[in-house]
Amino acid sequence: MAFIKLTAQSALPATNEAKEFPCGNKTICIANVNGTYSAMDNICLHRGGPLGQGMIEGGKVICPWHGWAWDAKTGVAEQDSRMKVALYPLKIENGEVMIEI
Repeated sequence: MAFIKLTAQSALPATNEAKEFPCGNKTICIANVNGTYSAMDNICLHRGGPLGQGMIEGGKVICPWHGWAWDAKTGVAEQDSRMKVALYPLKIENGEVMIEI
């Protein structure tokens, strides 16, 4: 696996916000929790809501549709610990955000 360019560093979400980015045939949610970025699948496993349109609360990405909370570090759902969204390695190089899908 290799890292590919996702976006420019300047496009990343502000502190304690989430944002969605297209990446090939999927959409990635980037969450900025207290200055730490994490990349995860944008689709909430509960009912398919867009996580990148949600908000950050208590270190978790909150789905805007039904309020499911996903841990930005582990991808695990607060409502059901058996459910987990995929997380992806992220790095910033020369102002570009690189992701490994």
